[in-house]
Amino acid sequence: MSSIKFPKNTNKLFWTKHVIEKMQYYNLSESRLRRLLNNPSRIEQGIAPNTIAVMQPTGSKKHPTEIWLMYCIDQKTKKKKIITAWRYPGISPNNKPPKVPEDIIKELNLSLSAS
Repeated sequence: MSSIKFPKNTNKLFWTKHVIEKMQYYNLSESRLRRLLNNPSRIEQGIAPNTIAVMQPTGSKKHPTEIWLMYCIDQKTKKKKIITAWRYPGISPNNKPPKVPEDIIKELNLSLSAS
């Protein structure tokens, strides 16, 4: 597995520990996630409360996937808090939350309550 550099928090972005773990797991770089954040193919309501999900198609025609990134905006600082990112197998349905495994939901709830 290739080495992923840990992103640094800035005055505009805050990277949670959870997203850093997912970046390593899915081999997603900071630059790849920044491109997704700045130029998403789709924007939808996130699966966690008060979050935004952005996605871009990846993979091939034969084996399509999407990269998802979920964030919220801190009301005090106006920073985008990057919560999680993952590779979705296939293409997720428009305007309908994708089927997310229960363990991912639990991880997100723990991550949101700890930060």
